[in-house]
Amino acid sequence: MDDTEQRQRAWRKTFVTLWIGCFMTGLGFSMTMPFLSLFIESLQNYSRIELNIYSGVAFAVTFLAQAIISPYWGSLADRKGRRLMCLRASGVMAFTIFAVGLAQNVWVIIVLRAIQGFFSGYINNATALMASETTKNKSGSVMANMMTANVTGNLLGPLFGGILANTFGYRIPFYITGCVMGLVFIMTMLNVEEHFTPIPTQKMQKISTIFKQVKNVKLIWLMFMTTLIIQSSLMSISPIISLLVKELMHNQGNISFVSGVVAAMPGFGTLLIASRLGHKMDEIGPQRVLVFGLLAATVFFIPMYLVSSPWSLAFWRFLLGMANAALLPAVQTVLTLEVPREAFGRIFSYNQSFQAAGGVIGPLLGSVIAGAFDYQEVFLVTAGLVFINFLIMGIFQLKQSTVKA
Repeated sequence: MDDTEQRQRAWRKTFVTLWIGCFMTGLGFSMTMPFLSLFIESLQNYSRIELNIYSGVAFAVTFLAQAIISPYWGSLADRKGRRLMCLRASGVMAFTIFAVGLAQNVWVIIVLRAIQGFFSGYINNATALMASETTKNKSGSVMANMMTANVTGNLLGPLFGGILANTFGYRIPFYITGCVMGLVFIMTMLNVEEHFTPIPTQKMQKISTIFKQVKNVKLIWLMFMTTLIIQSSLMSISPIISLLVKELMHNQGNISFVSGVVAAMPGFGTLLIASRLGHKMDEIGPQRVLVFGLLAATVFFIPMYLVSSPWSLAFWRFLLGMANAALLPAVQTVLTLEVPREAFGRIFSYNQSFQAAGGVIGPLLGSVIAGAFDYQEVFLVTAGLVFINFLIMGIFQLKQSTVKA
């Protein structure tokens, strides 16, 4: 077997392992998060606004911690490698998620989720690792395929979580997820190979120097802002989706299972179209795909304001999932193509910080709007945010076309 074939086999083994790791991470996350508000509700008798706020804080604190710490982890990744970061994330998440299942009050949950946020980041580091190991002409399809791992996990997680929560209670999904993340740690340690040359601290370029080397710095910052807005819009309803389903079902029926189905529907849409859009990004460029995705997401958010049953909400979330396939993978592909490989860790970590900030803003914004008005008002606000992003991205594209002409 020659060196080229050996490297290709090692690449496949790494890709498959990280794909499974991202799948399990998404599976575990989505097994627990749609039911977090119901779990909190079961701990104590809270008022409607208290429950909304506590759910939003418990959901958002993980992303706040991520936003604060991600630049440090990105710098460490560029010095020590992304494989180590994947091990760090999966190991700590195994402990904290399992411990949430043992919590007896909401403040313990909030503290544990904050710790989880400070040490999480498996999917982003796995994506950065594959970006550094993949040739640029295949970046779009590889980034899209990596997204299908998380999406498939997010698709199946709420279904499994709904069945488990309904049968055994809300704590069991947290116990199982903790064990799953322990398995991810072991798989990553044994199977992932990274061709990485450590960069001594004294030789690392400052992030300001790296930005000067990038030809289109404005595009990079626009991608950061786009990541923040996309994540804010997608996460705005997440902490309270089970409460919305409960309201639409008039507090009758198998609420946990239906909540799981509704939470999973975007995954079906994304999984259906992600691979095709990945190849399309390689053909026509990720920016065009991103503009299309932003417009489609805006259109699909608006009807959710008018839904009167959980099944119509599930339908529109399915279509939203198809638009999702053109959003974050396109952003990651743009970053992969525009940024020097030796700076992937830091640039992807900055993008993760913006994504985490969106994970803070979205749930808190959604919880406040739902508490002050109604759950479905959240969809109008998120549609407005995504449409503003579409306009900004469209104007940027037009200016780029004018300059090239």
